[in-house]
Amino acid sequence: MNRKLEALHAYPFSKLAELLSDEVVSADAAQKNLIALTVGEPQHEPPSVAIEALTAALGNINKYPGTHGELALREAIAQWLTRRYQLPVDAVNPETMVLPVIGTREALFAIAQTLVDEQTVDQIKVDGGLSDQDKPIVIVPSPFYQIYEGAALMAGAQPLYLPCTVDNNYLPDLDAVTEAQWQRCQLVYICNPSNPTGAIPTLAFYQRLLALADRYNFVIASDECYSEIYFNEAAPPIGLLAVCHSSGRDDFSRCLVFNSLSKRSNLAGMRSGFVAGDAALLKQFLLYRTYHGSAMPLHHQAASIAAWNDESHVINNRKLYREKMHAVVPILTKALPVEIPAAGFCLWAQTPIDDELFTRQLYREQHVKVLPGQYLARTVAQHNPGQHYVRMALVHPLEDCIEASHRIVSMLGG
Repeated sequence: MNRKLEALHAYPFSKLAELLSDEVVSADAAQKNLIALTVGEPQHEPPSVAIEALTAALGNINKYPGTHGELALREAIAQWLTRRYQLPVDAVNPETMVLPVIGTREALFAIAQTLVDEQTVDQIKVDGGLSDQDKPIVIVPSPFYQIYEGAALMAGAQPLYLPCTVDNNYLPDLDAVTEAQWQRCQLVYICNPSNPTGAIPTLAFYQRLLALADRYNFVIASDECYSEIYFNEAAPPIGLLAVCHSSGRDDFSRCLVFNSLSKRSNLAGMRSGFVAGDAALLKQFLLYRTYHGSAMPLHHQAASIAAWNDESHVINNRKLYREKMHAVVPILTKALPVEIPAAGFCLWAQTPIDDELFTRQLYREQHVKVLPGQYLARTVAQHNPGQHYVRMALVHPLEDCIEASHRIVSMLGG
């Protein structure tokens, strides 16, 4: 058995299930429907244009898809990137700079297996020892999407957690990384907009990170799957490829962006996304994926083309999330310090008591589930930046989100 598996943490939702396993919902609360604000699974209707394209292409179900994906899909993705980030028409080459993936989750994991070079680790194994101080480093923001950590560990790297707190606007503090750590760094994960805080990296942050990537020769993996859930139509979140272009970095060297239709188009079950950027890196990633067996079914590709080419359903999707944010946050602020995030559909709410205790009490007394923030972060220097926070995913219908917020306030006596 691969010993690296022993380093993996239990997934946050497994921890939550264990936390609540011995809780008994009160008699009064049991009369209320369960509202789970835990999993970020969109509940809005998927676009009909995608469903129609999906069903129309079912005749291809007997055919093997290619790992590289159909050119028509890569062209649709390249054109979307061009429109979304106002890039020159030929900036993204669909032949070499775009690769369809089976959702960003598997691609974010697989990219570390492709990029991380364990040569140093292998040399240490010859001597019979293995030291964290000699492993390659993968930088991870904390709190974070747990796939980043698992990818680093299974690639034989040491995750370096950069706490993202209110004091640094929930962005990783690049100054906290030492010279020796930068020397060992091979990959940096960035989540833009952040899951769970909704923070958006600034242009200056990205420019600084690009300069560091050039100096220390590491790759930036920008997870942008929440990029289309924002609340100011005139100010969409910045993207890494746009920063590259504005900096004259038109080959997107050392840069990869990941996005999907799960949040943008409510097509989480279809598992459709892409990675785009540095052609040299994608050539190697395609080689890895050819052996890994990650090819998107042809009918999913047809539906994806339709979804990437349609923006009307995305605008309506944002409208629904905006309505929920503006309805729920004023209620919650009666009892909790919480704000509408810059983007994303999650609230990162500070709790007056320990986040696990808060979660247990809320479930027991109000039949509402939230996710303890400490499950989404790691302790660094005796501090877990997720402690005393909970994540609430506003994915359910408006009335359910409002009802949940009233129950939370009621529990806290607000």
